[in-house]
Amino acid sequence: MMKTALGSLFAVFMALMATPAMAGDVTQSTPGISGYDPVAYFIDGKPMKGSGYHVAEYQGVAYAFASKEHMQLFENNPEKYVPAYGGYCAYGVAVGKKFVSDPEAWKIVNRTLYLNLDKDIQSKWSQDIPGYIKKSEANWKDIKNKPASDL
Repeated sequence: MMKTALGSLFAVFMALMATPAMAGDVTQSTPGISGYDPVAYFIDGKPMKGSGYHVAEYQGVAYAFASKEHMQLFENNPEKYVPAYGGYCAYGVAVGKKFVSDPEAWKIVNRTLYLNLDKDIQSKWSQDIPGYIKKSEANWKDIKNKPASDL
């Protein structure tokens, strides 16, 4: 009986010790681009859902890929494929905000993937892409490390 009690106590202790590590893993488990394959925009010219069988991490963000080949292309040159502004809405960044983006509202400009909040915002952003990119680049330096809720 004493062995069982000590075993149970040990199990509880280990579970409590593991909790902070697991909590940290949860924050990194949200896939970049909502699980869409960043390489597909460039190679296939369209958004494609990634697969849990093909995943690579870059700068603390997990990206899913539609194929092993896409994953390997990404691993060889992630900077080529990651979306601008950490995947936040390009228009939102231009106005000093971090809006979650819709992977279906996208555009590649000068070999960079830009995402927008939705198709309506993308339409507005499309009216002056160079101007909004210039504003976004300036704002990103100030908001990059701030939580979206603080903006």
